[in-house]
Amino acid sequence: MKVTVVGAGAVGASCAEYIAIKNFASEVVLLDIKEGYAEGKAMDLMQTASLNGFDTKITGTTNDYTKTANSDIVVITSGIPRKPGMTREELIGINAGIVKTVSSSLIEQSPNAIMIVVSNPMDTMTYLVHKTTDLPKNRIIGMGGALDSARFKYRLAEALEAPISDVDGMVIGGHSDKGMVPLTRLATRNSVPVSEYISEERLDQVKEDTKVGGATLTKLLGTSAWYAPGAAVSGLVQAIACDQKKIFPCSALLEGEYGLNDISIGVPVVLGRNGIEKIVEINLNDAEKAKIQESAEGVRKTNGLLNL
Repeated sequence: MKVTVVGAGAVGASCAEYIAIKNFASEVVLLDIKEGYAEGKAMDLMQTASLNGFDTKITGTTNDYTKTANSDIVVITSGIPRKPGMTREELIGINAGIVKTVSSSLIEQSPNAIMIVVSNPMDTMTYLVHKTTDLPKNRIIGMGGALDSARFKYRLAEALEAPISDVDGMVIGGHSDKGMVPLTRLATRNSVPVSEYISEERLDQVKEDTKVGGATLTKLLGTSAWYAPGAAVSGLVQAIACDQKKIFPCSALLEGEYGLNDISIGVPVVLGRNGIEKIVEINLNDAEKAKIQESAEGVRKTNGLLNL
């Protein structure tokens, strides 16, 4: 099992670390455009192997895609964050160019790989890969809902004053502050609806805190988060590599599901050795259906900024 992670920054390196520690992959390749950067991160991580008890080989390379050949799973974390004075259109234009180049280079070396897209705006970059490659739709997965759901469960456990292992919940919709749809109605504590324990007002606060989860961390850290995003990616990679058939909310290309067409957006999917094995349609109430439609409109607006 060979996994390639493009982008050896904080998210990419965390992803590689968590994959290695779980010890299910034979090799993780880190690739970056910055000279020596991926090699240094790989060496540093390999020097933890005896301490953390893993045998996964981690290698680094500077922009040499031949080192990624025959990867089973590839992860794209590369792209730039939005800078002061930069328009949304400029950011999308730059990141779209990066993602197109990276995805074509990866497919050239690993035509049978399953691709996980992390680069932002994530739903739009996932849609771009669908539109610019010949990969079947089950092999293109956008990571967003897995991270958003982890943040949702963190906030639920905080509100419930409960261990997080007792809590279950899911976020669907677009991976953005306005696009997320935390499904508070379906959230549970050990199978009991959380509404049995906490007030509607407190649940609304949980929902809002979840939606600004990324922005909250950016404000505190001065940069984007990396531990939870890296862990979320590693969870998806493990589910695929180990054929776990686990359900995660991921950005998937919809063709009629949830009343949506020609859009990549976060919905529950079963992940296994073939990538997206199944899109799971859950019964939403009218308010939730309206929210997912509203979220889709926002994603389509961003997709409209792509030069396809």
